[in-house]
Amino acid sequence: MRSTILIQMAASPTADRPYSMELAPGEHAFFGRGTPGSPVDIMLDDPAVSRRAGEITAIADYWLLSNLNTTKTYVVDNPEGGGEFLKIPPGRIGAPIPFEFSRVSLPAVDGTVSFLVFAPQHVHAPPGRAEGGTATQVAYPLDQNAKYFRILVALCEPRLRDPASSRIPTIPEIMERLPGLGLSRTAIGFHIGYLAEKKLHVKDPHGGEGKADWQRHALVSLAMRFDLVTSAHLALLPVPGR
Repeated sequence: MRSTILIQMAASPTADRPYSMELAPGEHAFFGRGTPGSPVDIMLDDPAVSRRAGEITAIADYWLLSNLNTTKTYVVDNPEGGGEFLKIPPGRIGAPIPFEFSRVSLPAVDGTVSFLVFAPQHVHAPPGRAEGGTATQVAYPLDQNAKYFRILVALCEPRLRDPASSRIPTIPEIMERLPGLGLSRTAIGFHIGYLAEKKLHVKDPHGGEGKADWQRHALVSLAMRFDLVTSAHLALLPVPGR
């Protein structure tokens, strides 16, 4: 198991090949635009990036991010996750980053600039054995072979492919995305209602006075929050464009 934090920058106009560096636990690296008299370890060559924009500190199997800018928020997301991201506000020192694979993005003149951080593989406790008593119930009993689960994946697809997306497919769009299911608009609506009422037990936040599409939004929010649907489940959907 790797015991160091690996930082990687993609090739750029000023660097014709990817750049990477390793940090052992306790070591740190500064990132930013830098100056001849005050160089940084991770060069982000953009006029909108501070000369010394932030600092990374390696801590065992995770790392800390400090935002040394006083006005700009940085974003750390998990490129392999289901919409997981953290916002690091201006001036925040030592924010712990829990992802094994992270992308750090800073505001730039044209969009954002970013770099990747790979943390050591996290250690997880082995599955425990039952010690008698009443069995623990399954909170969200989803059958991944069922049609309703593929509908749930289709609802979450925009967020799975782009964590920043807020778009949630409509029922007609789901019909087009899952033609192989042969379901009508009414049938898809039934499956969405079944997911909401029987499987995930989501509740209308507006007490029945909100928009009629609240179920789709609530289902996506819950599924993404608890990793009930992840990017691995996209394999259940047809290849886009085919």
